[in-house]
Amino acid sequence: MAVKKQFTSFEDLLTQATKPVLVDFYATWCGPCQMMAPLLEEVGYQMKDQIQIVKIDTDKYPQLASRYGIHALPTLVLFKNGQPAERIEGLMQGPQLVQFLHDAIAA
Repeated sequence: MAVKKQFTSFEDLLTQATKPVLVDFYATWCGPCQMMAPLLEEVGYQMKDQIQIVKIDTDKYPQLASRYGIHALPTLVLFKNGQPAERIEGLMQGPQLVQFLHDAIAA
């Protein structure tokens, strides 16, 4: 369940978040990224009370991709308390992603 919101900066988004933020670093030309999109929608719906999902196009925001060392797409980074806590590179199936996120949030 992706929601479009405006923030003055990525840092504002992270500091204002009341729950962990899962950032999907993607590109519109990336085939695996397109395959991941519906999975993230489903995961977002299942975990809407536990995480917030944000999509960041690395072509539009290369400075963020560089800052967080994004070299492969898609890359998911889970931020807890404004800091990167976990990272997944490449495709992952919905059930495995949900389990991974449950474990990461609980840690």
